[in-house]
Amino acid sequence: MIAPSRYLAWLLVPLFALCSSNLLADTVEGTPQALHLLDYIGADYPEAVQAGKVVNEAEYREQLEFVGALQGLVAAMPGKPEKAGLEQGISALQVAITARQDGADVARQARQLGAKLAVAYEVSQAPIITPDPTRGAPLYAQHCSVCHGDTGAGDGPAGLGLTPPPANLRDTTRLDHLSLYAIYNTLGLGVEGTDMPAFADQLDDRQRWDLATYIASFSADSATTNSDKTYNIADLARQTPAEVQAADGPQAAANFRAQRAQPPQVKRGPAQLLDYTAATLDKSVAAYRAGEHDQAYDLSVAAYLEGFELVESSLDNVDANVRKDTEKSLMAYRQSLQDGLPLEQVEQRLDAAKAKLKTSAGLLGNDGLSWSLSYISGLLILLREGLEAILVLAAILAFLRNTGQQSAVRSVNVGWGLALLAGLGTWALAAYVIDVSGSQRELLEGATALFASVMVLWLGVWMHDRRHAAAWQDYIKSSLVGGGGRFGFAILAFFSVYRELFEVILFYETLWLQAGPAGHDAVLAGGATALVLLVGLAWVILRGSAKLPLTLFFSINAALLCALSVVFAGHGVKALQEAGIFGTRPVPFFEFDWLGIHADAYSLSAQAVAIIAIIVLYGRSWVAEKRRVQLS
Repeated sequence: MIAPSRYLAWLLVPLFALCSSNLLADTVEGTPQALHLLDYIGADYPEAVQAGKVVNEAEYREQLEFVGALQGLVAAMPGKPEKAGLEQGISALQVAITARQDGADVARQARQLGAKLAVAYEVSQAPIITPDPTRGAPLYAQHCSVCHGDTGAGDGPAGLGLTPPPANLRDTTRLDHLSLYAIYNTLGLGVEGTDMPAFADQLDDRQRWDLATYIASFSADSATTNSDKTYNIADLARQTPAEVQAADGPQAAANFRAQRAQPPQVKRGPAQLLDYTAATLDKSVAAYRAGEHDQAYDLSVAAYLEGFELVESSLDNVDANVRKDTEKSLMAYRQSLQDGLPLEQVEQRLDAAKAKLKTSAGLLGNDGLSWSLSYISGLLILLREGLEAILVLAAILAFLRNTGQQSAVRSVNVGWGLALLAGLGTWALAAYVIDVSGSQRELLEGATALFASVMVLWLGVWMHDRRHAAAWQDYIKSSLVGGGGRFGFAILAFFSVYRELFEVILFYETLWLQAGPAGHDAVLAGGATALVLLVGLAWVILRGSAKLPLTLFFSINAALLCALSVVFAGHGVKALQEAGIFGTRPVPFFEFDWLGIHADAYSLSAQAVAIIAIIVLYGRSWVAEKRRVQLS
């Protein structure tokens, strides 16, 4: 919750002189708090002093305390040519507050000082990627509504009895004196001594901007938007509606409120995403430099998952080697943080990663994807991700139909049908109810891949054991496809399809934004082409397998599924590495992404374990069969 300013007195404690885990990683120590104080002086002083008279004694005393804290903060900042002017400005602000000058004048002084401070100490007060309130809505529901209420009126069930009570986010008078950056900054820093937590460790930079934009919508009327004037994202983030009203009148302020609540969406092309990656990496190394190693590592993970990973598919279709080199450099930088290498070595790896990012940006361009690249990306995303699921499903269905187990075929169809529904449900949940972070996305993908690896290995060995007609007939007699067998087939079908579908939805959502309206037809055409190819491939496999002798058919299917087990093991470990669950250990080895082969010790070790399991299980099967032949 965003608490009233009277409870910001915690900012005065000596903790300001220390390094806080909630600081923005790329700024000088104390700068975010100083801007935070200036924002709240600008918002609250006009309500404390009116016409030269104090109307709220408690708040007026706090304004004086806040100015004193500001002096300490700025005095502790590194020397800069502008520092003396800032100190003079704060002294003048203190004189103005002491003299009980007009609220509008003091608010203007505070805002001007904030702008000068941000420029002097290079604090970016605007988001890299245009905020999206539709992404902010589920974040609000998840983190804020319990105190602030569904509509932001401060009437949430958990807010009853809180002291101070949750702020009313629909209070236009107050919100008009806060910039979008001020809301974003409060979300990151929190308010110590109240029930307003710091969300910097729960929400990344992009999420906090999205949430701030959604909060701003509570005091806006979208119907008042005037298309004659469009504000850029920097102005929407830094200015306040009160400033706009003073300069251009009430209608302009209403238009400004509406636009900052729903910023005009600039095409979220590769350039924006790669800029986000580079900027977040800068924050990461700054945190490492300040001794915040855990925060530095978390930021390095976010830089990859929320930026570069979302353009990987498109970059793959332009130059796969550049994509691999860039990914390796990002992982190498991340590993240097985890290994605690000296700062000089960390910065060297960061420079190498940023150089690779620059190369990637040059290949993808700044204006979004071309029609041809949008089409190829739409085609290859579905073809690549769907192929593995098609192979697993086709193998199971062909096996069941060749052996006359139609009841089990229905179970498999139910399994992959439920996977389609679950995939769409997951997409809807992530888009409209909760926000699924990049780390959670990769964690889910990695877990399902490893589970699928175990399942297809089991099925491959199971088929190998029954590749002979006699063994198969014995199994039929023992009612193989009773409830347990059908359930196992359905579970395997579900996870095989769900894993791929989840990744397809993610990549298509990103590709849709990168392609822009002009490329949407190309994306759809590419997806439709891939769908036709996949259906054709499944038909060829099913038709061809029906003509194979039972023993040969079982052997081919078993080999295919065991090979997929190795592939899934490699993919699963790589996804968990990307999620930051554990590090990377590059080794000299060849790579083949489609087979899940990556030149990394952890990934290769997982595949080695899968291969050893195959050898052991097949060896056991061979020994059992040899004994059976001897006994017969």
